[in-house]
Amino acid sequence: MKGAFSVTEKKIAIAIDGPAAAGKSTVAKKVAEKLHYVYIDTGAMYRSLTYKVLQDNIDMKDENAVLNLLKKTNILLDQHFDVYVNNEKITAEIRTSDVTDHVSLIASYPSVREEMVTRQQKLATDRGVVMDGRDIGTRVLPDAEVKVFLIASVEERAKRRHEENVTKHLPSNFEQIKLDIEKRDRMDTERTASPLKKADDAIEIDTTSLSIEDVVNKILSLVQEVE
Repeated sequence: MKGAFSVTEKKIAIAIDGPAAAGKSTVAKKVAEKLHYVYIDTGAMYRSLTYKVLQDNIDMKDENAVLNLLKKTNILLDQHFDVYVNNEKITAEIRTSDVTDHVSLIASYPSVREEMVTRQQKLATDRGVVMDGRDIGTRVLPDAEVKVFLIASVEERAKRRHEENVTKHLPSNFEQIKLDIEKRDRMDTERTASPLKKADDAIEIDTTSLSIEDVVNKILSLVQEVE
């Protein structure tokens, strides 16, 4: 494989989709670093809003209330992969189990997704971005030059999430994580607004038996093929 793009070469958009714990964020960060691109974690944007809903005691079953909160909330993702809401750094806080348990509901609201998609598309206007999520190739960046859909078995995804929690010294129960991932998959694929779905022109990569570097190199190879 040829070396990664230099910063002077043509900038493109790379969309990486897939279910929870398929390795999207880790892979996307590394691809962005190799290409000197901007990494946009759309999942962190929904988590940030969920965190704010919980902090402000907003009725999360009230779509309008959640949307109104979003419109008053500034979400910033910086080049160091830190996340800020209204200038408050919440990188770690959005990864708590409380946020994880409620983010699918918040992300299911059509009006909320519409607002988020508008923000995400603006971030990608100048290209040179790697964006990961669940509807990037189908809804946010349907014209992305490279689209990838990462998959992995539920068992493997639960194992990864469990090991990540252990490494971070967070409480973790492997069997519960499996159940949570299966529930998240159902919610993401069955929601009405922008469900988790592989774009027709996306390349599917099963990461179950691949290392992070293997997946990154596969995506970089796809990037090199773009004319």
